[in-house]
Amino acid sequence: MYSQFQSGRRALLVAAAGAAGAAAISSPAMAADYPTRPITIVVAYGAGGDTDAMARLFGEKLTERLGQPVIVENRAGASGIIGSNYAARAKPDGYTLLLAPSTFSMATHVVKTNGNTYHPANDFAPITQTADQPLLLVASQASGYTSVAQVIKDAKAGKALTYATPGSGSPMHILGEIFNQAAGIKLVHIPYKGVAPAVNDLLGGHVALSWMTFGPVEPHLASGKIRILANGAQTRTPLAPDAPSMADLGYKVNVSAWQGLYAPKGTPDEIVRKLNAHMAEILKMPDVVEKMRVFGAFAKASTPEQLGKLTADEHEYFGKVVKEFGIQAD
Repeated sequence: MYSQFQSGRRALLVAAAGAAGAAAISSPAMAADYPTRPITIVVAYGAGGDTDAMARLFGEKLTERLGQPVIVENRAGASGIIGSNYAARAKPDGYTLLLAPSTFSMATHVVKTNGNTYHPANDFAPITQTADQPLLLVASQASGYTSVAQVIKDAKAGKALTYATPGSGSPMHILGEIFNQAAGIKLVHIPYKGVAPAVNDLLGGHVALSWMTFGPVEPHLASGKIRILANGAQTRTPLAPDAPSMADLGYKVNVSAWQGLYAPKGTPDEIVRKLNAHMAEILKMPDVVEKMRVFGAFAKASTPEQLGKLTADEHEYFGKVVKEFGIQAD
């Protein structure tokens, strides 16, 4: 009886040791074979926007390099929270990724939720930053404004001025309120449900100003229907080299947009590093750089650690800003 027990116990220990050994080697082995089936890049916004277009561009290039289809799945709603939540809760095996704009790092501060939502710095494995996008203060032709100085002069004189953004709680909205405070003025925020209606009302002269990315306004610059007055960061942008930066204007304002590629937390590091290496090469490709410029974006790769720090830092900073200004999404 005793010897049978010992024999059975020994067999269990051997089996357990074998299982542990298999687990220890499964992650690197899985990463070496990865991918063996299609990969999904989740975009937490509707089709047709900058993030969606860039996700499809990256998906095409990753398909060529990885030998497996990389498809884009749009899961829009709640300022990106619905799609981001979905990606955060996906199996951490490298087959579900998230391409997110910088709204991702601040959305949970501005959207009312039941508390059961993702944490941008804690629930994802950062892979790489993919883009930088300047945020620009632009004016409609009907407004007559050609400089920030004119805007500030009129605002301080009591003229009622409005600025459009793609939505409450967007990076553009937050930048608009930071600029208001820095300049000592109160431009009234008019939120729209997306970029297109905001630009349409700007063209129609229904709003004088807007904080916007370059891509949506670029088609209207040559005609003069829209003018770029300033860049919202501390340095000028090559997209509008004649437009002053916030530093040029004497303001300590430094806000721009960016995009990054993430996987669910727990994704094997070997898979993260593999994807990072492929994306670093993709973001050097001349055709990729050129296409991203069409969206007003500059290709920019990073290490996973750098993207993780950027995400955590902006989540903390914008949490304070949102609280200070009482910003909430619609």
